[in-house]
Amino acid sequence: MRLVLDSDPRINLVRRYGDGVIVIGERQLTRPCIVTAQRLQCDWHAVSIEELTVAQLEPLLALRTSIVLLGAGETHAFPRAELRAACRARGVALECMSLGAACRTYNILANEERSVAAGLIP
Repeated sequence: MRLVLDSDPRINLVRRYGDGVIVIGERQLTRPCIVTAQRLQCDWHAVSIEELTVAQLEPLLALRTSIVLLGAGETHAFPRAELRAACRARGVALECMSLGAACRTYNILANEERSVAAGLIP
């Protein structure tokens, strides 16, 4: 079942994920990436949500979105306290979840024209 009936072809959407690959639009990515409706950064240097540092989170915070999603693996991961504090200090909602949940949530929020960025780790 399709979650979104009509989508704007100008926005970046996750088309597929799994087996170490994320497909955004027509691009197949095998490395961690940052995606917003209008921007795709394919060289994000992250290994996992548990090991993510504030410096690695900074490219997401620099986008000045109101929501940051972090997605990796098949289970929910918990970010370190300093990541939550960095987001709180900037008024950014931080949500961490499995890769699939983050991709689906990002697509819905991006289609709703919400101010969202996702850091995705395949």
